[in-house]
Amino acid sequence: MAQGSAAVPSTELLEWPKKDNRRLLHAVYRVGDLDRTIKFYTECFGMKLLRKRDIPEEKYSNAFLGFGPEESHFVMELTYNYGVTSYDIGTGFGHFAIATPDVYKMVEDIRAKGGNITREPGPVKGGSTIIAFVKDPDGYVFELIQRDSILDPLCQVMLRVGDLDRAVKFYEKALGMKLVKKVDRPEYKYSIAMMGYAEEHETTVLELTYNYGVTEYTKGNAYAQVAISTDDVYKSGEVVEHVIQELGGQVTRKPGPIPGLNTKITSFLDPDGWKTVLVDNEDFLKELGN
Repeated sequence: MAQGSAAVPSTELLEWPKKDNRRLLHAVYRVGDLDRTIKFYTECFGMKLLRKRDIPEEKYSNAFLGFGPEESHFVMELTYNYGVTSYDIGTGFGHFAIATPDVYKMVEDIRAKGGNITREPGPVKGGSTIIAFVKDPDGYVFELIQRDSILDPLCQVMLRVGDLDRAVKFYEKALGMKLVKKVDRPEYKYSIAMMGYAEEHETTVLELTYNYGVTEYTKGNAYAQVAISTDDVYKSGEVVEHVIQELGGQVTRKPGPIPGLNTKITSFLDPDGWKTVLVDNEDFLKELGN
């Protein structure tokens, strides 16, 4: 626990994240060739290009891709920085996951288009769920998971953490997430915790993975953050500050509007250094033109 004279927060404030209107909005990461990645995701994964913007004065471009509109679906926000063709993914980032009714067929289609299959389709170790793994052109890993019922195919972001109990507490307290599933696999020396705002099959979740004895990972410079919606950036930011005092982490941007855009956000690092951005719900919808 951090020492200091910070005021004790009210119970009402600490309960706010559970009452807030939250969902995972998008994952942000960097790619070396925007058009190449758009082509791969649309042709191999079946994603749609939802919007694209170029900011020449700041020397970068963005593309948003997903399986449905940003108002209701989790999407990928790809960033291309002018002249930078490759990035270091690091050892901490795990994978994204896509749910599909037929993993075997999806792998067949991806292979036919020249995709890199790194794990052939088949049951997960010690279970019956059919999975496969694919690498995109930048080296990001995508797990394909076979499911009969799919609300949003972009279903997971997997990150490795050095202390699973601490990470679970952080995401529960700071972000109001629920622990929807926890699995310990001592035979393979790892444990996972699925964190989200609804059950695993109903929403996109963060899959936090702890590998026995590994307390730190390299972050690289490729994967950036996830964005989550909130009805009150200021109140949410206040909660995050209190939780960081207890469990660790760092505020990287105080709550307030982004210059030029006026969307209110706050951002912070969790105890393992993974970044989250909280985005005002109304401002986000205005950005989308709603």
